Amino acid sequence: MIRIWTDGRPAGLLERSGERGSTFVYSPEVDPARAVSVTMPVRLASWNMAFGIAPIFEMNLPEGALRERLRLAFAKATGTFDELDLLSIVGRSQLGRVRFTAADAELDEGVPFQPVSEILEGRHGGELYRILIEEFAPYSGISGVQPKFMVRDERAFTAGDPAGQVLPPSFRGATHIVKFWDQSEFPQLAANEFFCLKAAERCGLQVPPHRLSEDGSALVMDRFDLRADGSYRGFEDFCVLNARRTEEKYAGSYEAGVMRRFQQFARSSDLLEESLRLFTLIALNCGLRNGDAHLKDFGILYDDVEGDAHLAPAYDLVTTTVYIPADRMALTLNGSNQWPSGKNLIKFGEKRSLGSRHTLAARMERIRDALAETAKDVEVYGKGHPEFADTGRRMVAQWEVGARDSLSLR
Repeated sequence: MIRIWTDGRPAGLLERSGERGSTFVYSPEVDPARAVSVTMPVRLASWNMAFGIAPIFEMNLPEGALRERLRLAFAKATGTFDELDLLSIVGRSQLGRVRFTAADAELDEGVPFQPVSEILEGRHGGELYRILIEEFAPYSGISGVQPKFMVRDERAFTAGDPAGQVLPPSFRGATHIVKFWDQSEFPQLAANEFFCLKAAERCGLQVPPHRLSEDGSALVMDRFDLRADGSYRGFEDFCVLNARRTEEKYAGSYEAGVMRRFQQFARSSDLLEESLRLFTLIALNCGLRNGDAHLKDFGILYDDVEGDAHLAPAYDLVTTTVYIPADRMALTLNGSNQWPSGKNLIKFGEKRSLGSRHTLAARMERIRDALAETAKDVEVYGKGHPEFADTGRRMVAQWEVGARDSLSLR
């Protein structure tokens, strides 16, 4: 049995049910404002899953190499290794405001210190991945096939982060996300994402503060769900909003699974502008040729589960066609996974009442300009980092194709 916590206080209990399902029950005294998800309001009746656990509980479970590492380390102790076993390991340190502990345990994140400067300066060389997976795997409640680690930078308690944030001395959670990739399979993917995020910034999209390590092996991102007082904002990805399991992240369309669902759950004084930003993000993915923009790569962020909910900052942006030349879109648009034309993107925006043809075309022009400007940065970086030069040239070539075929009305 697992105790669920929201906003640092107990909210209910989760336990196995039947052969492969689960049941979650809210504690009788829980206030509606502490619901675990916008999709699961507080009620007396239990929330039951015939298979697995509810999407909000599964949302941050590690995938790929990190999950396998945890399975090998803990399967002997647990006897099995299902989602609840994984929650019992990584549940105290998660992205967002929901936490998990044993039914009789207190909540204590207790993430070890790891100076971000050591990662950025490459002080551990090729040993850094091994060091982080050994020490931080149990504290890394964050999804993704490629390894991601959640670390606590002690400097956040003194000098603060680049935005000037200084956390209270009592804070024991993670402050940063460190992302690694298999260089033999996806060479220079950290730099790839770094420049894709720079393009997103130039499009006017919110992006978490991020830095590339000097050796190009890792990308370090500030947590966008962390408040200055050490508490957490609510975060829910679009698998949760669509009531889909992680394994279904490639199911659905940008029309219904992303835009319509956002307009259903977002609460904002300027929903139209936020919807336009989401349109910009979808169009940017087309221009970047990011074939992995699935349901888990979009999210909402809120301070109060019953209050305003906004589009989360852009994250997980890469040019996948550098590695998979024939890659297609992760979700469908107009019933197809083929990269859309600029005219089809305009039709998509018009059908969702996002603005006039002129307004949507202006957004796409801004994306084209952002890609062109960022391409200059890619070229400069490639001159100083010869190991990236070939990847950078292929990225820019893909952006040119994306701008021509998906962001132009000609």
